[in-house]
Amino acid sequence: MADKGRMAILVNDMFFAAKIRAAAQNAGREVESVKSLAQLEKLSEAPPSMIIVDLNSDRLDGIGAIELLKSNPTMKGIPIIGFLSHVQVDLKEAAEGAGCDYVIPRSMFSMKLPDIAGGDLSSLPKNR
Repeated sequence: MADKGRMAILVNDMFFAAKIRAAAQNAGREVESVKSLAQLEKLSEAPPSMIIVDLNSDRLDGIGAIELLKSNPTMKGIPIIGFLSHVQVDLKEAAEGAGCDYVIPRSMFSMKLPDIAGGDLSSLPKNR
């Protein structure tokens, strides 16, 4: 069962990670930063309620992470929010193809972050 008070983030941009942590703290949620494949695989031991992926990360394979998460029966139903530069159409399509539930521009992510951190994903465009 997913922990409603915890979200996992695959974000290596310190600015965005801090922004997400602040919004999560305001919403009364914990944040777990995932920085390696081993950490990603361990998420299924105590699944979070949502996962945020920076698709522009140069250190993390966001598409591979999404594919791995969506192939795990324990993690499959957990919503994944991916954000990227709005001009990256090919990356957006790859993320959607990998199973990312919401792929949104970085600007929209920033604007909607308080809602996202609070667990309200209703205003996000759903891919499936």
